[in-house]
Amino acid sequence: MQTETLIESSHVESSPATPVRRDKILLVDDQNELLDMYKEWLVNLPSRPEVQASNTGARAIAMLDSEPFDLLITDLRMPKMDGLQVLAIVRRKFPQLRLVVLTGVTDEAYRSRAYAMGVDLFCQKPTTKEEAQAFEACIESLLGREKDTGGFRGIQSKSLMDIIQLECLSQSSSVLRITYQAFEGKIWVQAGDVIDAEAGVMTGEAAFKEIMSWKTGTFEIMPDEPNRTRTIHTSYHGLLLDSAQAIDESDTKHQKSDTDVAKATGSPLAKFSRFEGVEFVLETGAEGEAPRAYAMENAEVVAGWTKQTRNRLRGIGNLLHAGFLGHVQGVGLQRHVTLSEHDKGALCIGFRRDMTPEQVLLTTKQIFTKWVS
Repeated sequence: MQTETLIESSHVESSPATPVRRDKILLVDDQNELLDMYKEWLVNLPSRPEVQASNTGARAIAMLDSEPFDLLITDLRMPKMDGLQVLAIVRRKFPQLRLVVLTGVTDEAYRSRAYAMGVDLFCQKPTTKEEAQAFEACIESLLGREKDTGGFRGIQSKSLMDIIQLECLSQSSSVLRITYQAFEGKIWVQAGDVIDAEAGVMTGEAAFKEIMSWKTGTFEIMPDEPNRTRTIHTSYHGLLLDSAQAIDESDTKHQKSDTDVAKATGSPLAKFSRFEGVEFVLETGAEGEAPRAYAMENAEVVAGWTKQTRNRLRGIGNLLHAGFLGHVQGVGLQRHVTLSEHDKGALCIGFRRDMTPEQVLLTTKQIFTKWVS
């Protein structure tokens, strides 16, 4: 009797609980180092999804045929079978699968074709820690909405007007945080109404119109702030109409003068951020002068690296009898960096990863010419 009781007790204690199903994500990119990095990001999301990877489109299709997935994240430019071909096949064979494009391609034609295929998100590959965090939040929210009402959250390449309209039409309550170069703005939405906005020292409708004039950048959707004081009483229809008219009347409103940008950011180097692809700029100045930087938190560290690199390259130039150091260009996975030297000091510029070496060199020369003049 005692033995039977023990056996029965053991059986009860070892009965497994019903397992909680984890979302499954399939990553597709031809660069293995990026796959590893993205996988590390995604497996640590709060929902702890299961993440698998493929470095070819054909293998990704085979994996989808062999087991179910909830979300596909694919690059666009890949050899043999590119991302658009993958999307076309997947949309036909697996119509319920959520689709995300994660790419360095900025061509409007690619974006339009991807959205025409029904992708949920079209994201630029993150190049900063903040963009990576926004991308993670985007994917986490997308997975969470898979089981309820659908929709999307996070960073995309749709216009802000589209995003705000979708938030309002769905009667959402949220906070949109938008970044454009060195500027940051917020728009508060409650129950489908835009109630407040901030952009620098501006608030209310003026801030809303300023944010809407930013044609590029990134955004993320943050949790609602129910106690936010309402300062905007115009309907979102009216706000969007007024903003569209203002943009039509002054298509260059967001292209501020060098003086305006310098005043807004507190850095005379900020004017160089208007060049395509520039993420940060650092000027070491003459010997003994403190470095000046734009959009950089660790300026002293980078300035030290810049001076050390200059000295080493000068030594190499002397050994090779190569003459005065002109431009040095480094290509990396996170961003590209150039270093240029002049009598007045050195200029270090960081570029987005999606810029080609040719674009980086051309832009560096344009900025350098303006810097020394």
